[in-house]
Amino acid sequence: MREDRATPPPLAVAAGLVVVEGVLLLAYGVLEAVSIDSARATMGVTTALFFVILAAVLIACGLLVVRGRAGARSPIIVAQVMFLGLAWSFRGGGTTWVSICLAVVAVVILVGLLHPASIDALTETDSGDGG
Repeated sequence: MREDRATPPPLAVAAGLVVVEGVLLLAYGVLEAVSIDSARATMGVTTALFFVILAAVLIACGLLVVRGRAGARSPIIVAQVMFLGLAWSFRGGGTTWVSICLAVVAVVILVGLLHPASIDALTETDSGDGG
């Protein structure tokens, strides 16, 4: 995306939500790391690392996609598809609200990233570099 062009609103909303997801996952990873005990040390460490790394990737990709880096869109899309699967597993019973929240956020992000204005903004960078 050229410096003189503004980020399209659907892309800005999607990127903002991705950064929020990343911050929440980072918080969960830190909470998981704090709750590690000797009975489940390996599981606790690997779980905490997974969430911290996923959080870092999502935050970085959310910031990069706003700057017009089209390659940062793919990890975000993969994560949202994973979150849709996770939402499906939470459906029913007392966790239906979790399922709905996960699904709505994932769909809003996917729609924002795949919106024609977002695609135009991201492909403009790739075609504008002289290659």
